[in-house]
Amino acid sequence: MASSAGPEIERLIGLLAKLPGLGPRSARRAALALLKRRDQLLTPLADALAEAAARVKVCSVCGALDTQDPCAICSDPQRDRTLLCVVEEVGALWAMERASAFRGRYHVLGGLLSALDGVGPEALRVGPLLSRAADGVVREVVLALPATVDGQTTAHYLADRLVASGVEVTMLARGVPVGGELDWLDDGTIAQAMRARRPA
Repeated sequence: MASSAGPEIERLIGLLAKLPGLGPRSARRAALALLKRRDQLLTPLADALAEAAARVKVCSVCGALDTQDPCAICSDPQRDRTLLCVVEEVGALWAMERASAFRGRYHVLGGLLSALDGVGPEALRVGPLLSRAADGVVREVVLALPATVDGQTTAHYLADRLVASGVEVTMLARGVPVGGELDWLDDGTIAQAMRARRPA
């Protein structure tokens, strides 16, 4: 960090550098932009951060973030209570909502199983998921987990555990993305798309 910066600026840069996608250089540029535009950026950002810290909470039902508990999605009577979509983190839930392709409810696991990182089922929200699936209302659980080794391991583990609840367990289709060029795709995506082909 710049040695000419005071401790307050260095602290700001250090905290910004901890955010995903920001390293020390990007954090310095962001800090400088914030300080240069104090009234337009820094003060409103500080106010928004303070308000978020004070008001945002974790939904006790699904694990999403909202200013109310249960969250707006869990409280919405228009959502299909028979469909439950399992996602890794809140960011994945937001992505699903942006797509407007799912009108059921969600369950945020809080991570993925990972033997290398020492993350077992007890570290995730597996118990609450099994309880929700066995409540007699849910008829389908959609596993919307990443197409990674940890994502697939978690999906298979959950599918095995959900058998006892009697619900249908489905997974998101994998394959060629909309607008995707075959020569830009990795081999695994092409192979999965070929296996998941359907009638034209």
